[in-house]
Amino acid sequence: MIVVMEPGTSDSNIQRVIKFLERHNFRVVLNQGDYMTVVHAIGNKRLFNPMSLESLEGVKEVKIIQEPYKLASREAHPKDTIVNFDNGVKVGGYERPVVIAGPCSVEAEYQGLLDVAYAVKEMGCQFLRGGAFKPRTSPYDFQGLEEKALIYLARAKEKTGLLIVSEIIDAADMPMFESYIDLIQIGARNMQNFSLLKAVGKSKKPVLLKRGCSASIREFLLAAEYIMCNGNENVILCERGIKSFDQSYTRNVLDLSAVPIIKKYSHLPIIVDPSHATGRRYLIEPMSKAALVSGAHGVMMEVHHDPDNASSDGEQSLSVEQFTDITKRLNKLIGRIDYDNRMTKQELNIK
Repeated sequence: MIVVMEPGTSDSNIQRVIKFLERHNFRVVLNQGDYMTVVHAIGNKRLFNPMSLESLEGVKEVKIIQEPYKLASREAHPKDTIVNFDNGVKVGGYERPVVIAGPCSVEAEYQGLLDVAYAVKEMGCQFLRGGAFKPRTSPYDFQGLEEKALIYLARAKEKTGLLIVSEIIDAADMPMFESYIDLIQIGARNMQNFSLLKAVGKSKKPVLLKRGCSASIREFLLAAEYIMCNGNENVILCERGIKSFDQSYTRNVLDLSAVPIIKKYSHLPIIVDPSHATGRRYLIEPMSKAALVSGAHGVMMEVHHDPDNASSDGEQSLSVEQFTDITKRLNKLIGRIDYDNRMTKQELNIK
């Protein structure tokens, strides 16, 4: 439920509404803008009469949200969320689409990671990704270098200024990740690891949440809701493909329709990972272009200094040379998309 307050209403009126809701066992999230204040009430509304709220002084309107995800809903937050980073990079809204690139896992050879980082920086990308803790289907596969990998990523950041992305798999590692990482990733396997979602929800670091392999869009947004209702509203969604009956030609099926659907029903930014979605190098460029045209706020690509000898997912990783060629063409497309978005923004009269 959303309570929209009258513009310029007093703080005492707002507090009166909050106390009223709390007496009726609602959890309250306050969103105060420059011109309007919105009170989000999360709880059981079936035995509650909205008319009792509308009669309170300073209340303009009471809206009942039909979707089960309240904070992630565009009904609750009509304007696009823009996730801001310390170095000025912004993700979401009409900001320039971002590119996240790097190896699936950080390996023992630091120079290889650094070669990739320099290429990512040279191509104007904003984020360097790399796995430190790797959840693998087989217990005998490479599991990652753990904190040593995070140290390597931090060194690469020092040399390039790139923001760092890595996946967390255990809530106990939160202090470690908060000291090294700019954008904490929740992988597809952990999309419904609710204790982990609650843990990153208590963090101030932005979170990149990947869609589960068999998750519906509603389940995806409800996973984001877990993070947001624990206090962290800086959530970036990532479409990375869903399982299908035929894996002969692609690893997963890239559901690009999820991009405009999520943009319609949620205010959260969404990017696309064509590397995990397709599992094939030759599909990364066309699917990245399709993702950007569909409205994605960015793409994530796997890049390795020696993909044929990578410890994990080499078959879906680009070489540095392939990445450079593809990104040159993506940058041209991004420039065109930026222009189109600015025009659309003007036409829609969005302030």
